[in-house]
Amino acid sequence: MRRGKEFSRTRRGSDRRRLLALPLLAAGAWIAYSKLFVDHEQPLPEAMIAKRVVFRSKLGINLNYYVDKQAEGWPLLLIHGVNSAASAFEVNPLFEHYRGSRPVYALELPGFGFSDRPKREYTPAYFAEALLDFLETQIEGTADVLALSLSCEFAARAALSMPDLFHSLVFISPTGLGDGPGGATLQVIKPGSAAEMVYEILGNPLWSQAIFDLMSVRISLANLYSLYFVEQAPADLVDYAYATAHQPGAKNVPFALISGRLSTPDIRTRYYARLNVPTLTLFDRDPFANFDMLPHLLGENENWQEARIRPSQGMPHFEKLVQTTTALDHFWQR
Repeated sequence: MRRGKEFSRTRRGSDRRRLLALPLLAAGAWIAYSKLFVDHEQPLPEAMIAKRVVFRSKLGINLNYYVDKQAEGWPLLLIHGVNSAASAFEVNPLFEHYRGSRPVYALELPGFGFSDRPKREYTPAYFAEALLDFLETQIEGTADVLALSLSCEFAARAALSMPDLFHSLVFISPTGLGDGPGGATLQVIKPGSAAEMVYEILGNPLWSQAIFDLMSVRISLANLYSLYFVEQAPADLVDYAYATAHQPGAKNVPFALISGRLSTPDIRTRYYARLNVPTLTLFDRDPFANFDMLPHLLGENENWQEARIRPSQGMPHFEKLVQTTTALDHFWQR
């Protein structure tokens, strides 16, 4: 009887070891597949039909932007959001709408699209500096600046630093207006020691590319963008996201984002509340942010205005273009 019990325990232990080994085997197989079979240099078409310009930034990297200067007027700069596969494609509907009526620019931030994607430390200040460099050297004057999501935090930093470069700001579904500590963007990981540990784990060269490849398979990107739409996410947006996520260095900024390095916990009090240029917020619902503190901000800073685009979930300029541009035009005319 005792021998039977010992045999049973031994067998259960062996079964547990086999079960524990399965995830390790699966992970090893995916790492090998990622290295041998995933194409990380896929052809990348241009995000929009417009003149594409690359300039050497003061940051020491090449930055890409699209431009249409056929019309005269106040320049409009469009800035995409920050996620695992962002690009200027995210602002294409606004670019197409305003081209021909005013000069329009669409900048691709470091780490995205045709801009350089160096392996380096990415911070909010770094992105704000890239934005300021663009305004100073490529527009060479004051502009209306429109940003999406987390990029709103970078634009706010830049505008507080050099307000003379900003005629106005438009924030579409901005992060940093939640009611949590400091109103940080809704991430599982907040800036701090835990975030740094996660960043080190994600960045391990043994498996970092494999992890990002899992994040950027087509179904993952389709699920990501579906969160930003009331209806189905446009197929061409997902297709472009897949292509831009399969470029050398595409993992660098997303890993910094996931680990919390790109969020500013006190963005509302340190930057948003101190802006002294006209600022419009377009919002409704968003999968990664809430706007509980927006009424408070509107009450403490008279430069801020709001327009709710219903129903929308972060990218109203795709599904509610007329409603969005009507709100924008009304703001700029005032």
